[in-house]
Amino acid sequence: MHEYAMTVDGHAVEGAKFFPVINPATGSPFAEAPECTPQQLDDAIEAAERAFGSWRQDEARRRKALRDCAPAIRNQADLLARILTREQGKPLEKAIGEVGETASFFEEVAGQSIPCDILKDDTQERIEVRRKPFGVVAAILPWNFPLMMAAWKIGQALLTGNTMVLKPSPYTPLSTLKMGEFLLDVLPHGVLNIISGGNDLGAVITTNPFVRKISFTGSVATGKKIAQAAAADLKHVTLELGGNDPAIVLPDVDIDRIAEEVFWNAFNNCGQACIAIKRVYVHEDIYPKMVEALVNQARKAKMGDGFDPAVQIGPLNNRMQFERVFDLVDDAKRCGARMAIGGNPRPGSGYFFEPTIVKDISDGTRLVDEEQFGPVLPVLPYRDIEDALKRANATHYGLGGSIWTNDLDRGIELAAKLECGTGWVNQHSTLDFSVPFGGTKWSGIGHELGSWGLEGYTQLQVVRAAKG
Repeated sequence: MHEYAMTVDGHAVEGAKFFPVINPATGSPFAEAPECTPQQLDDAIEAAERAFGSWRQDEARRRKALRDCAPAIRNQADLLARILTREQGKPLEKAIGEVGETASFFEEVAGQSIPCDILKDDTQERIEVRRKPFGVVAAILPWNFPLMMAAWKIGQALLTGNTMVLKPSPYTPLSTLKMGEFLLDVLPHGVLNIISGGNDLGAVITTNPFVRKISFTGSVATGKKIAQAAAADLKHVTLELGGNDPAIVLPDVDIDRIAEEVFWNAFNNCGQACIAIKRVYVHEDIYPKMVEALVNQARKAKMGDGFDPAVQIGPLNNRMQFERVFDLVDDAKRCGARMAIGGNPRPGSGYFFEPTIVKDISDGTRLVDEEQFGPVLPVLPYRDIEDALKRANATHYGLGGSIWTNDLDRGIELAAKLECGTGWVNQHSTLDFSVPFGGTKWSGIGHELGSWGLEGYTQLQVVRAAKG
């Protein structure tokens, strides 16, 4: 057998064909993943449909199974992290952290309550509002945090009694496939099915009539296609899409204190995070000093192969993203922007692009208006805070944004004016399992995490009982 197999109806299943998986640090294939056939996809969905009848009935069983997922993952943490670094590119320390967060989420979600609201209970009538599962959920994953995103979707969908067919990105299928292998003895047959293949496979999943809910994390363009496909069959969707998160820096800040935080909230995971800072608006009085401080951070950051313990920034994950970042930077140069540092691919193999700080750039430039999803940060000056807010909000995106100031009350007031799902003050990208995460505008529909994410995997049922 090949080293990696799909999980279908509780069994490890090989593909009839295989596709290469690229190590982004070298730009060369290092393994193969199975290409799911139409019949295997049907088998996976039908297995999930069969398993749904019994899985939905026993909440205690579901909670125990989810708790048991955590040690099954932790026992293989080193192997999973190494696979993740090799296929995704992130530093090994970060990959180890992602595996740990994945295991912890299963434990966390196993303890979440599934509410049942009692609206009335008197001598005449009892009225309950219950949360019921949809049935088969299709989950489609991105390539930036594949294990963590898998856990978010698996955990809350399964706890509420749904079953799942999950497809990882073709760029990072291996760690998710391997996790499925480690969960074979933990979850009943058919409850979790993990298949792999190209992007066309996702389109087929979304049109299957047995699938009643789709949970997708990825690009706006793909999210729109999924929404269109779901509409034809009135499927429910949760879409966590892209972001172009602004950070607004007020003139009262201590630049030396915040520069490192702002930098790493933009460059963590090589900038490949939907909630990374994508553009920074800095008051003109401190603009030169803030640019200089960010340049110093970029100069100190070590980029390279994620297996080097000293590396802090790995490569871009794939050639398509590498070429997109190059194109956006090249366009900014043509528009007159100046590279304060970086601005070029790193010589040698792999998809490495230098950590780049861009100054003297204006709104209307593609690098500012679009989501770059890479290690490039445009820094723009402003004079008036209301103008900065207007510019920050002048986008189709609305995932996150942040205000940086020494005046906490002022920061909270301004953050509330940002048109986004999360407005941070003196922080950015902070997530918590109990706090809802989602976006406005083109950044998504619905939420992940917390009770809000849990309810996204349920539909309401009213039970009314007359008395006497």
